[in-house]
Amino acid sequence: MALFDNINLEKLKAGLSKTKNKLVDRISETFTGKAQVDEELLEEIEEILISSDIGMDTTERIIENTRRSLKEKNSRDRDTFMQTLEEELIKILGKPTDLDEEINKIKSCKPFVLLIIGINGSGKTTTIGKLSSQFKNSGYDVIVGSADTFRAAANEQLEVWANRSKVKIIQSKTGADPSSVAFDTLQAAKQDNADIVIIDTAGRLHTKKNLMEELRKINNVLSKVFLYAPNEVYLVVDGNSGQNALIQAREFSKFTHISGLIVTKLDGTAKGGILFQICDELKIPVKFIGVGEGIDDLQPFVPENYVKALFS
Repeated sequence: MALFDNINLEKLKAGLSKTKNKLVDRISETFTGKAQVDEELLEEIEEILISSDIGMDTTERIIENTRRSLKEKNSRDRDTFMQTLEEELIKILGKPTDLDEEINKIKSCKPFVLLIIGINGSGKTTTIGKLSSQFKNSGYDVIVGSADTFRAAANEQLEVWANRSKVKIIQSKTGADPSSVAFDTLQAAKQDNADIVIIDTAGRLHTKKNLMEELRKINNVLSKVFLYAPNEVYLVVDGNSGQNALIQAREFSKFTHISGLIVTKLDGTAKGGILFQICDELKIPVKFIGVGEGIDDLQPFVPENYVKALFS
């Protein structure tokens, strides 16, 4: 199995069906009885974009760019508009994850260290399990560190996923210092000559400053063991949370550099529009998206596929 070759367009389309209904289908309906795009219609479409969690500033940028493109194309019919809107939405999401580049990153550092952050209930532990499984199936030796020591259930849940993925897990008793678990995990990786380390962290509420400071402490410990660590810091957010996902990304960014975003539970939610606002405002690339509960349902994020699934 190649690294993350589990892109499934049909699964993506099915998972984004509610977002499609809220966003694209409603826009398409505004054309009923109209042959051309006029300013009144653009205002209606603008309201739909805003109500679909895309946000005011991002929506204004999309509408203005679309208006300019339509003028250049010298056409304002429905098909031209929908095609132009699709193009603008793809641009907003930025570049897709370059899997060859990701593989080269992993090869350049041993172990390659991933730090996973996010609030309780975001799907963080499940995401770590899915990442571990896919890395393991791609031939990498993986060690998981359970640094969420605040909840006994977190340890137990991660242990279940580690066993399922057939990867080693380093853990400690409830209430132990999370930084010490992170340290022990890297020491184990050194001893085992592991390829990849994935560190789980407590589901910190972004409003709790003392817990966010603990996250900073973990970062410092990792860099003391390996100067380059962590290689990546992924923030996991629940796709159902809409605007709260943007708030979480802003707050976590104050305490650590977020190199990528993982958006979970996009299947069954109508709030998938929030990805456009996060990518546009914070310039944090989306790395993976969750479109189902299965172990292979964490897919690499491809902007073109995401938008085409909405417009299909």
